[in-house]
Amino acid sequence: MQHVPDSPIALQYQSGFGNEFATEAREGALPQGRNSPQRAPLGLYAEVLSGTAFTAPRHENRRTWFYRLRPSAMHGPFQRLETSHLITGPFQQHLTSPNRERWNPIPLPSAPTDFVDGLFTIAGSGDPASQTGLAVHVYCANRSMQQRYFMVSDGELLIIPQEGKLLIFTETGRLSIAPGEICVIPRGMKFKVDVLDATARGYVCENYGQMLRLPELGPIGSNGLANARDFLAPVAAFEEDLGPCTLINKFMGGLWSTTLSASPLDAVAWHGNLTAYKYDLARFMVINTVSFDHCDPSIFTVLTSPSGQAGTANVDFVIFPPRWVVAEDTFRPPWFHRNTMSEFMGLVRGVYDAKAEGFLPGGMSLHNAMSAHGPDVTTFNGASNAQLQPHKIDGTLAFMLESRYVFHPTTYAMHSPQRQPNYDAVWNGFQIHHTH
Repeated sequence: MQHVPDSPIALQYQSGFGNEFATEAREGALPQGRNSPQRAPLGLYAEVLSGTAFTAPRHENRRTWFYRLRPSAMHGPFQRLETSHLITGPFQQHLTSPNRERWNPIPLPSAPTDFVDGLFTIAGSGDPASQTGLAVHVYCANRSMQQRYFMVSDGELLIIPQEGKLLIFTETGRLSIAPGEICVIPRGMKFKVDVLDATARGYVCENYGQMLRLPELGPIGSNGLANARDFLAPVAAFEEDLGPCTLINKFMGGLWSTTLSASPLDAVAWHGNLTAYKYDLARFMVINTVSFDHCDPSIFTVLTSPSGQAGTANVDFVIFPPRWVVAEDTFRPPWFHRNTMSEFMGLVRGVYDAKAEGFLPGGMSLHNAMSAHGPDVTTFNGASNAQLQPHKIDGTLAFMLESRYVFHPTTYAMHSPQRQPNYDAVWNGFQIHHTH
């Protein structure tokens, strides 16, 4: 039985990023004045989930108190599950080359496949033991999770749908996300994923480092980019009396399974600032040049995970949404460049403005540190000779995961039939135009 405040079509949300929320699915479930009274209301159990160290600075501290039907500690030992496509760092399967890489979309499954079974690791850096770096996965699913629940002890998850809607039921409530939206699930939070369409595909960034947060705005001022009020957290909802089920825990790169007597999504109420949340990328306020030159892509940062070195991210989540381009006497697409930062890109829909073809929705590209890249020949020639009228880039949504660390592709990714072995050829054919 599910105790939810509304139907999946009309889910309820709370607005704000990092806010202190208080919500209950049954009246009187939240205690007043104490986090853990001698007897919690309605016979519930008080339990805290800490997303940061107890003594983290107040503005960074994240934790939530749950009031649930059973304590999470009520489970037997975990047993190792074998998996061939989902891994965690350190990423040392083979020698990483400086080569640029690109992949076509991973095919959607024909056999029944849920979110967990449909996860494939493409690349990553660092490892969860040192709490640095990240992993990049794709998911391809055609079935909801049935009597199965998932938690990731290694890092928080940023889920980026590319095809198909999802309903994600977490310990803090339910979130519906579709292509063009994102969802973040905190490290260690239990959840399940329902596939609302026939099939679903998307990307997952598993962040081992500091929790994702809004970037500082600097000289932009107090407004712009992603606004805190546009982030939505769920209201309390819970399940009970659903019978035996399986909880899968991703821990130090391995999948571990245990059997529970009932659903772990049994939090009747909660209060705190550690919650799953969603964001509609269409609400991002794009800031761009209105004179000349192409801005650094950092101006499109939605969320960032700091690395400890100022201005240098463990991972930045950057988007390239519909926007007006008006720069005068300027090569408008991204310039040719070599970066100290490494770039992993995906495409949700449309065409990316730096590539004429080959970079497909659901596909991926990887340009590691100091690997030269930029527009292909067709894009360069077109942009170099275009009439520079105000123009709107529309019908597209690309994203980039940019990191100070090198991405190491997995053996699966390097041997996948979706890998494009001739990607380097997109830069063939540039002519010498220099005149004396």
